[in-house]
Amino acid sequence: INQELRRRQAGFGRGKRMLIENDSAQVISGIRRNVTIGSPIGVLIKNKDFKINKLADLISPRPGHADLPGLLKYGFSDARSVLERASARSTVATVAIGALCKIFLGEFKIKIYSRVISIGAETTKNGMREKIEQAIKNKDTVGGIFEIIALGVPPGLGSYVHPDKRLDGCLAQAIMSIPGVKAVEVGLGFGYAQKFGSLVHDQIFHSKREGFYRKTNNAGGIEGGISNGEDILVRACMKPIATLMKPLGSVNIRNHKETPASVQRSDICVVESAGVVAESCMAFELSRVLLEKFGNDNLSDIKAGYSAYLKRIKY
Repeated sequence: INQELRRRQAGFGRGKRMLIENDSAQVISGIRRNVTIGSPIGVLIKNKDFKINKLADLISPRPGHADLPGLLKYGFSDARSVLERASARSTVATVAIGALCKIFLGEFKIKIYSRVISIGAETTKNGMREKIEQAIKNKDTVGGIFEIIALGVPPGLGSYVHPDKRLDGCLAQAIMSIPGVKAVEVGLGFGYAQKFGSLVHDQIFHSKREGFYRKTNNAGGIEGGISNGEDILVRACMKPIATLMKPLGSVNIRNHKETPASVQRSDICVVESAGVVAESCMAFELSRVLLEKFGNDNLSDIKAGYSAYLKRIKY
């Protein structure tokens, strides 16, 4: 768990809070001698920076943040209570539980990785770093695209029977729930709109050694809401962080006069760490659908059912 928490804090462009917080997980329930025992797993991660009662009211909401819609919805007199909960600090819990899910998936040889595809419009390592440095110099922020890949996922996870059971829908919802993510695509994604069907659908082949297989993976490993045995590939767009050191225009919520938006301690770029969070989101969803299909009382029973299923489909 702690290794994954450290990965979440890494990445060029992170803010000063990463120098304050040294996240360390304390398991308080559900695990005995490093083995889960079936009861709810409780993990405690303490914030070193928790002075919310001493902080000034936030009365100039930031464009692009939850500040204004949040205080209007819940009737707060300022946005401080909104930003504390809407903050991506909450993803610490996501990553902690995702670490446990990765251990579980590893029992079935399923591995999950992420990588940064672009920062701004830059796709090379040097170009991406220079783009972040430019944002730092200009007191700006920058977003980008990251990719999550799951290897070793068998066919048959998810379902076409009900809309809420479709695996691609579940993954999209989970990853879209990460603060700052504004778009998700599976496989070729938006690229499907630019080509004829004859050029994009993954043809099906069969051999005695491999069984059913594909030579392309435009579907991103999911067809009809069900995993098809290929690598699951998802990309997501992380918007630039909403807090700017050179703030955009806003309005004072108490006197309604135009004013610069509030400036809070913030990151410059979080695309890399967002990928780590998305790994955990994918790990949680894949664990959930795997347990749904093969049971969840005992690991040996789950493995037995899993092996029998793979034997049946000759995978």
